[in-house]
Parts: sequence; C-alpha cells; structure tokens
Amino acid sequence: MEFPPAWLARSDGLLCIGGDLSCDRLLLAYQNGIFPWFSESEPILWWSPDPRLVLFPSRIRISRSLGKKIKRDEFTITVDQAFEQTIQACARPRKHPDEGTWLVAEMVDAYIALHRKGYAHSIETWHRDRLVGGLYGVSIGCSFFGESMFSLERDASKVALVALARHLEHHEFDIIDCQVTTDHLCQMGAVEISRQQFLDILSRSIIRKPDPDLWQTLSTRTV
Repeated sequence: MEFPPAWLARSDGLLCIGGDLSCDRLLLAYQNGIFPWFSESEPILWWSPDPRLVLFPSRIRISRSLGKKIKRDEFTITVDQAFEQTIQACARPRKHPDEGTWLVAEMVDAYIALHRKGYAHSIETWHRDRLVGGLYGVSIGCSFFGESMFSLERDASKVALVALARHLEHHEFDIIDCQVTTDHLCQMGAVEISRQQFLDILSRSIIRKPDPDLWQTLSTRTV
C-alpha cells in the first residue's frame, strides 16, 4: 500500500486514482501530503496541490466584527461532542463554494471510522442547544488536516476555526492544512506555500508527540 511521490502530481494537483478509504490508507495519505476528494460518480481521486493553502495557528486573523461576536459569548464551543452530526452537516449542499466541500457517503463513513480510532476530530459551535456550525479534520503528530466546515448561523464556522487555531497554538502545533485556496480562509490568515515547503514542514511535524489529552477538552480561553 503505497502512493506515488507527491511531486508527481499533475498541474491541477491530481496525483493518482483508485484504492480505498481504509483508515491505514487515509493516514498514509495525510502523512505524505495527499488527500482524497471526488464526486459520487467518480473513482477515488487523490490530490497534492501546489501551492498548498495552510494556516499557522498563531497567525489566525480575526476581524473586528468577529472579535466582538466572540467576546459577546453568543456561541458555546465543544470538541468531539458531535462528530457525526458535524460531518453530516458538512456533507450537505452549500450555498457558497467557499463554505466547504460536499462529501459522498463513502467519505463520511471513512472519517467516522478515523474518529473512532482517535484521529479525526470535530470542533462544534452551538447556539443554546442547537448545533449551528463547526468543522472537522484529521490530527497526526502536531499537524491538523482540515477537511470541511459548515455554518447555519453567521460566523459560526469562523468561531470554530478561531477556537481550533487557539487550541492548537496552545499545544504548539505547527500547521493547519487547508488544502486548496479559498477567499474565506485567506481572509482569516491562511497563506499559500509551495508543495515542497508543505512537505518539509509535514515531515518534521508528524513525528512530534502532542499532549495525549489534547482532544479531551479545549484549551482555556480559546475563544
């Protein structure tokens, strides 16, 4: 079970086709700077784009209006309390392409399996008792690979991203992988780096050992 080197990807980032979405294959992919993304009518497609969009946790950018909303405590933030609800919400069709990617059922099942093994995690945004936003991704070493986010109320997903970034900064994570460039994420401080830069960071980051209790609760004062 191997992948071609990421540098063999086409100009659009497509690296290879086929395989499966087993936990072992997914973890191997992420450790090599590769991720799956495909539509229901397609085979499994594996990507490694160049440039790569990343967010360094300490460089999260919070607009004045978002900062005011966070200070008003309009939302409650949790971690891993509603992973399956979060990924199912991320899988629903979007009104705006920057809000996330649609996920086929096979992908949903694969990430739920990764969650049960302790690799995939969700940050949830609640308004009273209603889940109104959130995001999920995969954590390996001191790298977090963001997959998708959703928002049912204005700024709900942004608040989740701020909470994640501050939590990971507290735990000295190196990087949040955002995969491909969107205006939404660039506005919050994500930047493009070359594939090689990304792979260099990744090679050092995934072998680091984070706090084993990292995902038990959010760090204090994350939002």
